[in-house]
Amino acid sequence: MNKYSSLSFLLLFMISSLDAISQEIRIKGKVMDGKREAGLEFANIALLSPTDSALVTGGMSDLDGSFEFSASEGNYILRVGFIGYLEFYEKISLGENKNSVNLGTITLEEDAQNLDEVLVEGVTSMFESDIDKRTYNVENSIVAEGQTASQLLSTLPSIQVDDEGGITMRGSGNILIYINGRPSNLSGDDAESILSQFPANSIKSVELITNPSSRYDATGVGGIINIVLKKNEKTGFNGQLNASIGTREKYQAAVNLNYGTEKANFYASYNWQDRRQIETGEGSRTNYLEGFSPSLEQDQDGYELEKTHLIRAGVDYNISERGLLGVYFQGNFDDEVEYSNVTQLNISQTGSIDSSFVRQNNEWSSSGNYEGGINYTLNFDSLGQKLFTSFSYSYDTRSQTDYSNQEYFDADGNSDPVKRLIQTNDRPRTSNLYVAQLDYEKPFQNGASIETGLKATLGNWQWSQEFAQGDQFTDFEPVVVDTLSDTFDFDEHVYAGYFTYRNSKGKFGYQLGLRGEYTETQGETVRNNESIPNNYFNVFPSAFLSYTIAPENELTLNYTRRISRPSIWDLAPIYRVRDQYNFSIGNPYLQPEFTDSYEVGYMKGWEKYLLNATVYHRFSTDVETRITILTDDNVAIQSRENADTRSSTGFELINQIQVSNNLDATLTGNLFYSRINAENIEESFSNENFSWTLNLLANWLIPNWFNVQFQGNYRGPIVLPQGQIEPQYSLNVGLRKDIFNGKATISANVSDIFNTRNFRITTNNPRFDEKRVFQRETRVGTLAFTYRFGGFKEKAGENQSRREGGDFGGDDF
Repeated sequence: MNKYSSLSFLLLFMISSLDAISQEIRIKGKVMDGKREAGLEFANIALLSPTDSALVTGGMSDLDGSFEFSASEGNYILRVGFIGYLEFYEKISLGENKNSVNLGTITLEEDAQNLDEVLVEGVTSMFESDIDKRTYNVENSIVAEGQTASQLLSTLPSIQVDDEGGITMRGSGNILIYINGRPSNLSGDDAESILSQFPANSIKSVELITNPSSRYDATGVGGIINIVLKKNEKTGFNGQLNASIGTREKYQAAVNLNYGTEKANFYASYNWQDRRQIETGEGSRTNYLEGFSPSLEQDQDGYELEKTHLIRAGVDYNISERGLLGVYFQGNFDDEVEYSNVTQLNISQTGSIDSSFVRQNNEWSSSGNYEGGINYTLNFDSLGQKLFTSFSYSYDTRSQTDYSNQEYFDADGNSDPVKRLIQTNDRPRTSNLYVAQLDYEKPFQNGASIETGLKATLGNWQWSQEFAQGDQFTDFEPVVVDTLSDTFDFDEHVYAGYFTYRNSKGKFGYQLGLRGEYTETQGETVRNNESIPNNYFNVFPSAFLSYTIAPENELTLNYTRRISRPSIWDLAPIYRVRDQYNFSIGNPYLQPEFTDSYEVGYMKGWEKYLLNATVYHRFSTDVETRITILTDDNVAIQSRENADTRSSTGFELINQIQVSNNLDATLTGNLFYSRINAENIEESFSNENFSWTLNLLANWLIPNWFNVQFQGNYRGPIVLPQGQIEPQYSLNVGLRKDIFNGKATISANVSDIFNTRNFRITTNNPRFDEKRVFQRETRVGTLAFTYRFGGFKEKAGENQSRREGGDFGGDDF
């Protein structure tokens, strides 16, 4: 072969190679939920052979519904599907010398017939797994009927709620709690008391974001729990009524109304609770101080009466073809009365009683929270370019009065009036919270997308306490104690901006983000006229990588940096008197805690089985931790300090199994190792342990009878610098039946069947050892009834999936 022939052959080979390359055409588009106008993640996109409908190639949509994959030239049948939605079919032709084809926006509509069948004859799953979050559709939770939001969370995998209000996820605390995507400003000393003001029946879904990206607030080193409240969006007038009654005086009722037109959707709801809850506790402290009884035994019993009212109303109005305006208002009102009797016995070395105290505590509190907001969404095109802006304001006020009558008895059981005490404590609190946000999303033709935004969160909290004490010398008239009375005023302003870039190349996908937050805080005490500023700027990077091995088979790797800022509860330097032996106080000099979080995940889906495995590691510095010291007067004071470091390494495995058409189960296991180093506080303040959690959620349909739901969980020990929170476990069961042709539902459940869910903590210190057990009433039987009216069904032929825009016609973008 001469050189010209060789050159010709080479040119022919190159041309044919380029032609072969050009045959690989990039296909992209976006899959949307037609009802919620949101992206559908993990929708299946397939190209089928027009001759035999065999699968040729395909892909899966990302978190925002977008997808991209390669295919060769030719004629195909495009099929787009998602469980519970009508499938979309269309004949397409790839070629015409195009390197890429944009299919535009494909909108899938819910399969109303299929949903009705599932409601009557199938098992409805609560659990949906995405790349960066897990969503629990708790509308289907039978075991949480008639419960509070706090009790509902305790039934979910990966979450543990102890009886002192502490919430952990995967064994880590410092959880950020959102209500409808916004930080909560409700009254309460802790997360549990906030969540108790929301009935479980008012909640649509709960989102667990274990490793949030840069688009989310950097707060919450343990992750984010977003509680989404119910809001119907059906056309026409429709609504829902429900009521429940629980053992030992627990009542709940609610109404949810909705009126939808072509242009607007109006919604309103009212939820009422009236609950009586028993509380018991006991403790044992061994101290090693000279001059005091070596043992202190304490018993507590009491109950709490709580009434709450939750009012929500709003409208979403389409002011233009692409513009949506939303306005809402929410009011939450809470009244509580709490009674308790505390008996404390000072025990001698021989086991006899040296002396004792009997304390009667009465507490009255009333709170109101008012929140309003406005938001506007502008969709520039059907590809997904949009602008979102919102502003909200909430005001919270709380009044609380405590009254205690404490009597002293000597070793013979005789009362000593000289040592009798009357104590009162007025604790008013107010807060204001402003949140302003601006977000912009822009997808590009090559499949990449950017997201950027600004956010300002401005909060002010004011806590006051006026503690007074009376004795025989004041005729038992309380006199204000200056050292225990004060006001703490706290401002926290956080200004944030973020940018994320997302793209994919073949089977690889990545998202890189950076968030900057500037924080200004100012704490002021009235009694000492002390001002404590703390201003700082931090950068929080995030990186998410994914590799799609095959449809429903993906490997992920991610990294984020987070911050946990101390709350007003942790900061306020005001002594809170539980009794004469137990005080607690905040630390106004606490610094924020920082955490680097790493995760490697693997997800594989089969027809009846979904496996989601995650290996994670978290390393935290300046860890906010609970510390208890014993004074020379034998008084235990609990406070907060910054420990040096905490590390947690674990493995979480989620198994979702469709055993049969009538039975499914989700089994979640989490094994982790934790170590905390607090030797900067005291040399012996370090601890480590292995722990684990296990959660089973099973749904069983007995055809023509009931839906039965079982939920059980176990939480192992949680390590503390001075000991640990002891393990706990519980089992819940419920059943539900639809009546009146599916318009109504009756359900019954029993929570914590074996009455084992209690809070136990062990504290070890060179000066004392202590064990405490506290239990709120958790074994409760509930009977609930729900009635649905109105509603709307699409006319025949109107409930169809569709495609808009793209290179085959429709709207341009």
